[in-house]
Amino acid sequence: MIQIDFKSRKPIYEQLVEKFKQLIIRDVLKSGEKIPSVRELAKQLTINPNTIQKAYRELERQGYIYSVRGRGSFVSEKIEKVNEEKVEKLKSEVVKNLSELIYLGLDRAELLNLLEEVYERVKGGEKND
Repeated sequence: MIQIDFKSRKPIYEQLVEKFKQLIIRDVLKSGEKIPSVRELAKQLTINPNTIQKAYRELERQGYIYSVRGRGSFVSEKIEKVNEEKVEKLKSEVVKNLSELIYLGLDRAELLNLLEEVYERVKGGEKND
């Protein structure tokens, strides 16, 4: 389910956060679904439980998961409250990356195809599912 790149310069806990966010966004992990305990995941991935705990705390801080004492951690309902600051930050990153793609020679049709492809992958699932 989750694979860690031990050769990456990105910290392991950040990789975990990104992997879980991808699974949640793509609806692989459904809202209300229990995620593996810290111990289970640490054993499965053979990494320090403190690293898993750090990733879970960050996911909880961002609103992707919530914890129930004595029962574990669960995927949150879709975030209703839009974090305007985060949306603006992500939009500026998209503008920066699209600008670079245009500079590198992608034309309008290619950019629109790319946007459609990403939208379908995230919202509509893979076409080969």
